[in-house]
Amino acid sequence: MQCAIGMSAQAVHLLRSAGAAQLAASTLLLQSLVFDVPARAEPRTTLHFASNGNFNSNGNYLPGAVGFNLADVSSVTQLNSLPDGVRGLVWVGQCNGADTMFLNTVRPYIGNAKLFGFYLMDDPDPTGLQRRRCTADNLKVESDWIHANVPGAKTFILLMTTTSSRKPSFTGTYNPTNSHVDLFGIDPYPCRTELKGCDYNEIDLYIAAAESSEVPRESMVPVYQTFGGGNWVDDGGGQYTLPTVSQLEQILARWDALIPTHVFDYAYSWGSQNADTALGSSPDLQAVFSRRNESSINFTLDRPRILKW
Repeated sequence: MQCAIGMSAQAVHLLRSAGAAQLAASTLLLQSLVFDVPARAEPRTTLHFASNGNFNSNGNYLPGAVGFNLADVSSVTQLNSLPDGVRGLVWVGQCNGADTMFLNTVRPYIGNAKLFGFYLMDDPDPTGLQRRRCTADNLKVESDWIHANVPGAKTFILLMTTTSSRKPSFTGTYNPTNSHVDLFGIDPYPCRTELKGCDYNEIDLYIAAAESSEVPRESMVPVYQTFGGGNWVDDGGGQYTLPTVSQLEQILARWDALIPTHVFDYAYSWGSQNADTALGSSPDLQAVFSRRNESSINFTLDRPRILKW
């Protein structure tokens, strides 16, 4: 049985039995003892997000059943309905600066204790070649307004590579310096039909590309592939495939090895968006996240306290 402070019974006995003259020697000895706390990695995060289709027709928050506690919300009503312990990431999706529409979208959330932050844009395009042009300056104005008027709220965007997924690049897009955005989603989707499986090295490539564009790892949000099939077509001419349990576990393990701690993580997607199969309809993948999410939260609650003299 572990002691409350996470030290072995042997260590506690030494503390009690050591006389004043032996205190210095005992302290040195304690430093060499192995604690009996099982070796565990630092918690990845205590916040878990799964986008799209978060609420059923009765307004119940669905991903919470498997430990997701950062909700995809688009109204104050949804935010207020969240159960205790769940916070909201509010969808904005405008990139026009702090205009009237933006202010009308954001202001109602000021002071709401359940608010985590604002999802400013999904795959913004600074060139306008693939989507409506979204400038870093517009994101900067929006992010600055939120930081000035909604204390504690985070801003988030999901980055889009401007090249192929095999050689990703975020050059000329967005980073904390030019956009003042807090957090950046990095979304390699490595499981595809043309690969006849998953290329987990894509995760490494995406992280390296983001770093080379001056997005630090502490600002990155891992995005896990939890969808496949449907009408999506990938840039290799194939389709995305829903990961198997084993494949998902390898995706998670690769992310954990490269970015073990982060502000939150992101499963794309809970709800189907294009006739695809997503996490919300996959009990097997939900079970993986249920174990993972519960483990990360419980580890934070049960962490051994540091003994102070």
